[in-house]
Formats: sequence, structure tokens, C-alpha cells
Amino acid sequence: MEPNAPSGNTEFSASESLNLRHYWHVMLERRWLVITAFISVFILSIIYLVKATPIYQATATLQINKESNSVMDIGAPIVFNSNDQEYLQTQYKNLLSRSLIESVVEDLDLKKDERYSQAQDTVRAVQGDITISPVRLSRLVEVSVEHPSPRVAAEIVNKLLQNFLALNQDQKRDRALDSYNFLTSQVQGLANDVRQARRAVFDFRKKEQMPSLEESQNTLKAQLDQANANYLQAQEEAVQAQQRLDTVNNLIAEMKSENRELDISSIPEIASSVIIQGLRIDRARAQAELAKLEERYLEKWPAVKEAKEQIEEYTNRIQEQAQYELEALKTAARFSRAKADRAKASYELAQREMSRLNELKVEYDNLVMEQEQSEQIYLTMLGKTKEMDLNTKDMYQNLVIVDQAIVPFNPVKPRKALTLLLGMIGGMGLGFALAFFANYLDDSVKSQDDVETYLKLNFLGYIPNIKSNSLVERDQQAHLHPQSNAAEGFRTVRAAISLVHKSDKFKVLAFTSTIPSEGKSLVTSNLAIVTAQTGVRTLLIDADLRRPSMHKAFQMQSPVGLSAYLTGQVTDVDEIIHKTEIPNLDIMCCGAVPDNPSELVGSKKMGELLNAVRDKYDRVFVDCPPVSAVSDPLMVASRTDGIVFVTKFNKIRRDHARRTIQRIQDAGVFILGNVINDIDFEGKDSYYYSYYYYQNRYYASYYSNEKNQKGGKSDKGNLATKGKGKKDDESAA
Repeated sequence: MEPNAPSGNTEFSASESLNLRHYWHVMLERRWLVITAFISVFILSIIYLVKATPIYQATATLQINKESNSVMDIGAPIVFNSNDQEYLQTQYKNLLSRSLIESVVEDLDLKKDERYSQAQDTVRAVQGDITISPVRLSRLVEVSVEHPSPRVAAEIVNKLLQNFLALNQDQKRDRALDSYNFLTSQVQGLANDVRQARRAVFDFRKKEQMPSLEESQNTLKAQLDQANANYLQAQEEAVQAQQRLDTVNNLIAEMKSENRELDISSIPEIASSVIIQGLRIDRARAQAELAKLEERYLEKWPAVKEAKEQIEEYTNRIQEQAQYELEALKTAARFSRAKADRAKASYELAQREMSRLNELKVEYDNLVMEQEQSEQIYLTMLGKTKEMDLNTKDMYQNLVIVDQAIVPFNPVKPRKALTLLLGMIGGMGLGFALAFFANYLDDSVKSQDDVETYLKLNFLGYIPNIKSNSLVERDQQAHLHPQSNAAEGFRTVRAAISLVHKSDKFKVLAFTSTIPSEGKSLVTSNLAIVTAQTGVRTLLIDADLRRPSMHKAFQMQSPVGLSAYLTGQVTDVDEIIHKTEIPNLDIMCCGAVPDNPSELVGSKKMGELLNAVRDKYDRVFVDCPPVSAVSDPLMVASRTDGIVFVTKFNKIRRDHARRTIQRIQDAGVFILGNVINDIDFEGKDSYYYSYYYYQNRYYASYYSNEKNQKGGKSDKGNLATKGKGKKDDESAA
């Protein structure tokens, strides 16, 4: 049963830690690729710095002031604001104009310069070296030029600004001269227009006999405005009076529709009357006095009767006053409406008088307007003509060179520190990218997750790398070095097999792999050794009739083996079973290599042999050839109880392993699980399974200390350990 799930934050932290650890492992696994990429990019950066030509930058500062007044201004002068972005951007573009740069190229003879002599377009090449940098929140702009020669860079900047100022001045002078010639030709025609306009105004006033049309219009306009104001005020008063009356009538109608007592004195517009409010106060006092009298006297007491009569009198007076107020509202509404009608009639009369006068005024105003426009244009043009005559002699320059460019001393390119830093960052980035790309392409089987996720098999355990070239020492590692990490790994696999569901049914197990050299024979022999060490009668069969190796591992010289039994040379199984120096472990070697191994392992004799040894031994381990190489393992495994699939760490691709597993399963063979072999916990693979390695080292040191403490009693202890291990395995099964 799974443990309780941790909180969300814990899951997130664990997942994040796992991802970071995975990235770190990828970097360590591909560390030489990362280092090679880093060194390569860094060396390329150094080579670039050594071979790059130093580039110098000369900078000058230009101030762009307000533009001079336009000669065509009429009335107030129009001035370009230096903060106007359109104007400033135009000047920036003009600094890079082709015509301006052509003049600089021609003045400095830059076509012969070494930097530009090979360029197809010298002007475009020079443009590429010029940088325009406006200074924020100011009218200043910095003009910079880059060139291998510091002197030439300064000359280009200064010449560019000199020609720009000269070109700006020439353009202004040309515009002023053209404007002056135009104004001179226009002034003469405007003088005749002024004389004709004045004569037309005089003739109109004489014909209509209107010596003071403006004064009459002003007087009538004032009367019209007053009549309009009176009408609007009377209209507003009439609307308000009618609204008050409508409100009262609506409330009275509502009382009647609801069959309530008709008390118009309670209507707010009537109740607000000062007289009614005073009567209500007097009635309230009389009611208070009545309440005091009723506390002392009976209802027929004269003073009580008098008080009630007085209250009734106040109530009647309130109702009478309310009726009076209602009539007053009606009268006020009629009076306001009549007053508004009279004000409207007066306003309409004033409008008709004003319309008549306006008809005469329109034609008069047109004549006066034409006269004034003619006079204004004439005077403006005449003044501008004289002003232009002076301006053409003294033009205003709004561009100022604040700082001339000086010859720079230090190059700006290449930037050594930045280039080296970028080289380091780029090298690391490239290395990391290549590492992750290589890791993405690497789909070999390396971990328990790969086995369970991609191969869909049970995971039985890891087998560490055995650092020995001796076949005997490797295949008998669990016997010769029982406290080694590898021996502990085989014990782990043994325990995993014994804990498989209904493990007692899996007495005969086959061992195979995808391709040769994955260590299946090593796993088979050592697993047989650790199984025999628990006191279980174990038989190891070398069923690899093509490349047998068990006789070499157990140092048996040309023994009679499996091939002799399958070919009929031997009829008794006991004749091909050999004892080993390891208690409870027997071995059946291959013997002579036959010519037809596939036919032999698929024969009935093979099934008879396995049935015979099944009754003699508690465990039978069969070492088979790789599945991808031959069909022998499928024939052998089909007669066993199950198969253990061995995979070498980081060697077999997942697709290849999946296809092999599919072949085994298609043959109807049950796969107990997968063992990952040959992991270098102390070397290149340590970053994957460092925790596993340190755990094994911890227990290995424990076994070593226990052995040293027991000394000569170790043999007795080993026997006790074997007996205990046998009991443990039997109970686990």
C-alpha cells in the first residue's frame, strides 16, 4: 500500500529538485562535450580578438536650435519648435542623406581610402560607419564615425558637420531669395485691390443711407438678448409653477383612487406654507394641553370640551388655508403661463427686426471684410518684402557645432573583455545545448524508470561494474569476493526474484539479453552462486551451444556437457552434471560445440532434460544466447518457467530492447523482470546511482568490520549465515 501523499508544496519541491538533479546528471554525463564546446568557442573568441582590426570612434556634438521665422508668415510668426520630433527626426535623416555624404567623400577623397576602396558603393559604406545618437531631453545630437584610422574618423565627422551646416545655410538663402522675388511681384497687384475694396464700401453706405449701421445693430442686438433672457426666465417660471400644480393634483387623485381621507394639507407643496406650519404648531400645543387635562378630568369636563373644540377649530383653519394655498398654486400657474406668452411675443418681434437689419448687414460686412483682407495682405506683403531684403543679407543659422571631433586614442572595437565574456557564455550555452541535444538523442536503457516506463517490465536490480579482466573472477565474483558491491547487487536480484508473486512456481529460469556482451552469463553464474549460498540446491546450465563460457568460468577442461546428451552420446543426465567447489551448486557445461545448435535445443531431448533436472534441484538457471542473434533462447525459454532479461547499462536502445521483449512475449514466455548490468558506480556512471553506491559501501564496510572482529570464527559464522539465508529465502518464497 502506498504511503500518504505529501502536501502540494512538498511534491512541487521534490519534483523541482529531481529535475535539477537530472539536469546536473546530464551535464556530468556529457561533461567532455560541454568542456570541448566551451574551449572551442573561447579559443575562437581569442582568435577573433587577435585577428580583428582595431576600430576607433570619433564623436562630435551638434546643437539644433529653433528654426528661423518663415518669410510667408501672416500675423504672428511661425517658429519650428526644437522639441518637435518630426523636425528633429528630419534633421537626423538629413545627416545621413546621400547627397551630404557624397560631398564628404568627394572633399576627403575617401574612394582611395583602404577601408572603402573595395566597396561597390562608397557612399553606403561610409553611411554604415556613421551613427546618429540624439541626447535625451535636449537639443543635442552626437554624430560618431568608426574607422580603423583615428585621424580619418575625426576628419569624416568634422567634414560631415561642416558640410551639413553649409548646406542648411544655402537652402535657407535660396528659399529667402525665391520668396523675396515672389513678394515683390505680388505687392503691386495688392495695391490696386485695396483701392477697389475701399470704393465699394463707400458706394454701399451712400446708396442705403446707413451712416451708422454698426450702432443700430448693437442696440437691436442688446434688445434681442434682453427679450430672449426675459422669455427664458418666464418660460422657466411657468414650467416650475405648472410642475408644482401637477404634483398636487396627482397626489389628490391618488388619495381619491385609494379611498383615503382627502387631506390636502399633508401634501408637501401645501404643507410647506408658513401659515399652515404655524397652525400645526398651535394645534400640537392644544393637543398636548388636552392630554394633560384628560389625565386629571373626565371627558365631559368643561376644560376638556373647550380644548377639543379648539383643536377642531385649528384643524378646520388648516384645511381652509390648504384650500387657499391650492387656489394660489393654480393662480400662479395661470399667471406664469400668460407672462411667458407675452415674453415670447416680445422676443419674436425683436427677432424679426434683427433679421431685417442682418440682411443689410451681410452685404455690408462682406464689402468691409474684403477691404480689410486686402489692406492686411497688402501691408503684410509690403512689410515682408522689406524684411526679406534685410534677411537675405544676414541669414540666421540655427545649427551649432558644440564640440568638434578629436582624434581618439583608444579603439572601441573589438571590446576584449566583453568578447571574452560572451565567448565564455556562448561556449557554456553551446556546450549545454549540445549536451541536452545528445541526451535527447540518447534513448538507451539506463535506469529503473526506463525499464518500468519504456520496457514495461518489473525491475529486479542493478549490477555494478566488476573491474577485472579475468573471466573466472568476474563470473565467480559472488564466491571469490562475497563482500563486494557486485556480490551485494546479485543478492538484491536474488531477493527480488524470490519476492515475485508465486515465486515457488519459477524453479527453472532462463537468462538472455538483446545482443552479445551484455553480461547475461555473468549475471547467470553469479546469481546461481548467491542462490546456492543460501543452501538451495542449484543447477547452472550453459545452453549457449554457439559460444559457451561456463566451463572457462569454473575452470573445467573439456567436460562432457549438454551437447553430448542432446546428440544421444550420453543417456544419463547425471553423467553431464559436474560438482563445483561451491556448496549446493552443480553445473552442466555445453561440452563440444555442435553443428546444429538450433535443432538440438528445439528437440524433445531438451524438454526431457529440463524435466529431469526439475525434480533433482530447487533452482535451475539456464544461460541462453542473445535473442537478437539467434532463435535458440526462445526455444529453450519456452520449456522453462520464466525468463530474466539482462540489459547492459547505457548500451541498448529502448526500441531495440522493446522489439526483443516483444519477440519473447510473442513466443508465450513469461518475463520475470529486467536486470541492469555493468554500472560503474565509482566512475563515469556515479552521478546516476551515487546513492546506491554509497549504500553498498556502507554495508560492505559493515561486513568487513564484522569479519575482522570474528577472526578465526569466520568459517563458522559463514555456515551460520548460509543456514539463516536459506531459512529467509524459504520463508520469502
